[in-house]
Amino acid sequence: MLQFDRVNLPEETEALRKEVRAFLTREAAHIPQPNSDFTTGHDPEFSAKLGAQGWIGMTWPEAYGGGARNFFDRYVVTEELLAAGAPVSAHWIADRQSGPLLLRFGSPAQRQRYLPGITHGESFFSIGMSEPGTGSDLASVRTTAKPVAEGWLVNGTKLWSTDAHRNHFMIALVRTEPPTDNRHAGLSQVIIDLRNDGIKIRPIKNMAGGEDFNEVVFDDVLIPTDRIVGEPGNGWIQVTSELSYERSGPERFLSAFRVFVEMVRTLGPSPAPHAAAAVGRLAAHLMTLRRMSISVAGMLEAGKNPTVEASLVKELGNNFEKLLPEIARLAVPEGDAQFRRTFADTLLLSPSFTLRGGTREILRGVIARGLGLR
Repeated sequence: MLQFDRVNLPEETEALRKEVRAFLTREAAHIPQPNSDFTTGHDPEFSAKLGAQGWIGMTWPEAYGGGARNFFDRYVVTEELLAAGAPVSAHWIADRQSGPLLLRFGSPAQRQRYLPGITHGESFFSIGMSEPGTGSDLASVRTTAKPVAEGWLVNGTKLWSTDAHRNHFMIALVRTEPPTDNRHAGLSQVIIDLRNDGIKIRPIKNMAGGEDFNEVVFDDVLIPTDRIVGEPGNGWIQVTSELSYERSGPERFLSAFRVFVEMVRTLGPSPAPHAAAAVGRLAAHLMTLRRMSISVAGMLEAGKNPTVEASLVKELGNNFEKLLPEIARLAVPEGDAQFRRTFADTLLLSPSFTLRGGTREILRGVIARGLGLR
């Protein structure tokens, strides 16, 4: 059964919000063209400044450079960064899912090796899940890692790996045993050194003109034994837990937020009735999604695994992100240059919103199973 308990953010967390806003004001030079989509701004200098503030790996143990803070603090920092359109892409995946995955399944040596660099905003990770011809059906991945004397020999191709051409590492889902009737068996995760392992990385230009996505090709790439994450064959359990982190945060309904900001600014304090109705409709959607997402943060803080709730937040959030630009276009037929730029950027990026983190069909399957409907 779905459970979205009402959660109120602690007073000290709201105090942190003021600190983040003051920081963003000081660092405004890093945000010349705000865009709330987390994939659009790869700024290592900004990430290092966030790390110096203690705002990367906020919930992680201090032994690994983390802040040992609660999930609500992390939520507020994330929310404010996205609302301001800050350039968070460089450290985003490492902070959101690669680090937590290593905390849960990685060896002590792996944690000491990789986590401090992440918290300092100096070490960046990409995701190696999707492949050509597999999409969100991760159980059908064909990239293999075969054991050899020196470690694991990896062959195959990963697709849609955000910022792989800029980042340092990737955690890739690979098949370490031949396929059987149990499609979820025989999968493992390995850490790839994107700069030193001899892989081929080909950026893919999107409709907005950016090259955030990549095709990553492995041709007899040798991975040392100590770079397998967790136990060989446990990859399915690990990757599904990783996706829970990916699907529940405010990025799942704030990627188009700057369009809403510019829409309200353009309409001014006295919008026409139809425009006021549009603002109200979007605000109601936004507030509801935010409440649901904060509730998921509360579940994470309580040590729960809200897989179904996180999937629902992403599904509804993606619907909202696709709807927002269309409503804005009707409410503001002729905005100024700033509105038009923000609108155009979001419109060109929006096809990816429902793909990353699992397609709509995959998410609905997760939700249906969680509700006992299939």
